[in-house]
Amino acid sequence: MRGRPEAAVTLLSDHRGPVRCAAGEGSVYRQADDYDHGMPYDPSAFPPFAVTVDLVVLTVRRHALCALAVRRGEPPFQGRWALPGGFVRADEDLSQAAARELAEETGLRAHDPDAPAQDNGAHLEQLATYGDPKRDPRMRVVSVAHLALAPDLPAPRAGGDANSARWAPVEELLRQGGYGRDGEQAAPLAFDHAQILSDGVERARSKIEYSSLATAFCPTEFTVGELRRVYEAVWGVALDPRNFHRKVTGTPGFLVPTGGTTTRQGGRPAQLFRAGGATLLNPPMLRPEV
Repeated sequence: MRGRPEAAVTLLSDHRGPVRCAAGEGSVYRQADDYDHGMPYDPSAFPPFAVTVDLVVLTVRRHALCALAVRRGEPPFQGRWALPGGFVRADEDLSQAAARELAEETGLRAHDPDAPAQDNGAHLEQLATYGDPKRDPRMRVVSVAHLALAPDLPAPRAGGDANSARWAPVEELLRQGGYGRDGEQAAPLAFDHAQILSDGVERARSKIEYSSLATAFCPTEFTVGELRRVYEAVWGVALDPRNFHRKVTGTPGFLVPTGGTTTRQGGRPAQLFRAGGATLLNPPMLRPEV
């Protein structure tokens, strides 16, 4: 979670190419070519800024697309709901920072972004970078947002500078009047997190059209009906069950029968499947126009 910046990073570029300087607690880390042609690099000429990772963690709960939200316990935006995240440490890269935050917030480890989530893991990919100079009132902070998708998860635990955490329907979090619960006054998400969340949701909606990413919302073994409810929750539309079954079972490499059945959804036993080896769907699953 966010706290005191552990490292500030200055990124610049000159005739020699990009230069990276990390400054924290008065120390400066310089590349070997900082001095060239007798021209020393002066770190004081470039104000430092912090780098964070923010997480859009999506799951499907009670047939609704939900995101992990935390209520901030400290300024700025104390008491407001926000996305989980934290500062990048001096000894980790962006993917490591995102995986660490994901583990701290959900207990999940990150899998290869190109593979379906399995074995209590989660799909994790870089979403976008957000660098408005005024996005954080404390100092210049650049956020590298990541998108994580996982099956239905238990209630989250709050940590760091958050005093509570919960799964909330995306539709409620992005409501124009803001988000609030249990009688509290509604307010927009902290920082620019509403924009980050909106971008993450659209990325998920788009990618499940042409990739097997929808299986990341499912347990290791699932029914076609459970997969259909994922598509319905993410896209926000109802799908014809028979037509959907025909499409997903007829797409090469999308689903593989496990040979088992289940009655966990009630009614007659339903055939169980697991994610196949295909990462791109041909033909794609076209999102209905709403």
